[in-house]
Amino acid sequence: MSKLKSTPFVPEKTDMREFTLRALLLGIIMAVVLGAANAYLGLKAGMTVAATFPAAVVAMAVLRLMKGTILEENLARTVGSVGEAIAAGAIFVLPAFVLAGVWKRFDGWVHYLECTAIMIVGGVLGVLFVTLLRRIMVDDAELPYPESVAASAIHKAGRRGGTGAVFLFVSMISGALVQLAGSLKLFAHVWERFILFGKSGVQLVSSGGALITKVKVGGGALLTTPVPSPAYMGVGYIIGPRLSAMTFAGGLLAWGLFVPLLMFFVGPGLEDLVVAEGAVHTWQGLSYGVWKFMVRPIAVGGMLVSAAYTLYRMRKNLFHGLARSVGDLSKAAHEKAAVSRLDKDISFRAIAPAIFIVAIAMGFLYYYFCQSVIGAVLATIVMIITGFFFSAVSGYIVGIIGSSNNPISGLTISTVIVSALLMVVLGIKGTAGIAAVLGVAAVICITAAVAGDMLQDLKVGHILGGTPWKMEASEMIGAVIAALVMFFPLLILHQGDINIGGTGFGGEALPAPQAGLMAMLAKGIVGGQMAWPLVIVGMLFALALICVQVRSPMIVAVGMYLPFGTVATIFVGGIIRAIADWRAKKSRLNDGQRVHMENTGILIASGLIAGEALMGLLIAALAFRNISIPHLIENPSFVVSIVVMVLIGWALVRFPLNSGKKSDGEV
Repeated sequence: MSKLKSTPFVPEKTDMREFTLRALLLGIIMAVVLGAANAYLGLKAGMTVAATFPAAVVAMAVLRLMKGTILEENLARTVGSVGEAIAAGAIFVLPAFVLAGVWKRFDGWVHYLECTAIMIVGGVLGVLFVTLLRRIMVDDAELPYPESVAASAIHKAGRRGGTGAVFLFVSMISGALVQLAGSLKLFAHVWERFILFGKSGVQLVSSGGALITKVKVGGGALLTTPVPSPAYMGVGYIIGPRLSAMTFAGGLLAWGLFVPLLMFFVGPGLEDLVVAEGAVHTWQGLSYGVWKFMVRPIAVGGMLVSAAYTLYRMRKNLFHGLARSVGDLSKAAHEKAAVSRLDKDISFRAIAPAIFIVAIAMGFLYYYFCQSVIGAVLATIVMIITGFFFSAVSGYIVGIIGSSNNPISGLTISTVIVSALLMVVLGIKGTAGIAAVLGVAAVICITAAVAGDMLQDLKVGHILGGTPWKMEASEMIGAVIAALVMFFPLLILHQGDINIGGTGFGGEALPAPQAGLMAMLAKGIVGGQMAWPLVIVGMLFALALICVQVRSPMIVAVGMYLPFGTVATIFVGGIIRAIADWRAKKSRLNDGQRVHMENTGILIASGLIAGEALMGLLIAALAFRNISIPHLIENPSFVVSIVVMVLIGWALVRFPLNSGKKSDGEV
């Protein structure tokens, strides 16, 4: 293993402002805002995007006005990006409490305290574990940390006068305005038509005041267009054409194959439907019912096998990461006082008792859920060990492929299975067992997410010359404050959707695919309520994908779980990215110009995501307060929606390309 030391941008002996109140406050504000935006995106699209890049740009833009230093920018970015990690862990598991029936509602101070306790314990534990791992993992020259290198390049470019803040803020405003225009019904959100295969008819019969709908089913397919969503298009642009195409393939399989087949073969079973309160089922409604209750369990089975396959493919990295973790823990226990500012972490003498205190808090938390002292103690011991290993694994994978591709869901699924089997062995079943499993999974998911994000930030600091202990302390503060407020975006989105006629978590507007998977696993293993025949079909389907060498079967399964309009729009964003790359190649940009173009494109896409998410949260907050948004046009045209998507696509190609051409070509 190479031990070559890189030269930091800010030399060791330089006396420069770093841990300042303004940098910390700016980072906290970004942590809350970017965390809320990623919570919105994760619940709707099933994925989050790294907050490192927008946080770096905002930190530069604001602190340069105050004549701040590059180390202040680095610290603000470090604090700001932790909100995305807290949000990622939260949206993957916390809605599962509702979907599994453990929580009948999602409101009030009791749920706030439960969620906040889970997030604080998980976030603090992730920071403590990474503090033990930093010296070996960040100094390792074999780990490229691609997103860390890109983020540090943004900071260095800011010193030369270019920040990219204009691209970020203008795209945020644009994304917010498009979301507002859609909510005001200035254009149609979606175009849907159901195509019937064969004859059909509907006959309404009154029986005792209730309406009975008799449906003669000939089969059919629901056609849905992409939606004019800046956030979904931005996601597709960031993940690229290959991954977005795989997501779209999942949507095609769900809505072009499984739903039509099931509608055709189970048609006779739909003939007698009692419609509550006089509402008549439409073909679209029946299609969504088939997708939600039959296709989604198939997708869950696919995600389960895909997660196992992802971990299997990474087995060498996983085992290497575990081996390093054990060695790093031993080294940390015998560490000596660091001489260099660049090597000074929070002391192990402070970390060890802090981990012990967090472990006690974790034990009380698990006892609260399962009401078993033995179960709480064993779960705490197992999960402390598992959490440390998973933190190392998460950081190692981030060092190879970046935090945007960190398989947190796969690690969380492993935790769910281990903890569920532990509860079964201990005889803790029913609602208490399910709650305990989800509580364990939530803590470990947040721990692993924070660990990966923090190691990425520490690598940026390593390149720029930041002081590790100051970054670690600030990350601890950011994680706690983000945990204190992250419940409210989830509450606003869930209750706001219910107030406008939706179902909240797990519904069409907030699918929350990972949380749905966690809920089904916990209920299936502990409560015995899993739809095993459909899940097994999905598992066999995923095995078939693996046999034909599909590189990311998890992405395909997630595409099946999400609404078709969502995956179609993400695919449009991927196509736009392919067009942008083709134009860059045609323009013969050099490597430095291509990097500059890609960074600009990611900033614009991130701004579109953040703008729509923040406006979506504002609109959901109004719905939460039962304030309705007026509809300015009763029957809006989808043609305007097409124009909106074309304009967004044009901006995602034109402005990054021009920015790349005008750059000096320095990487």
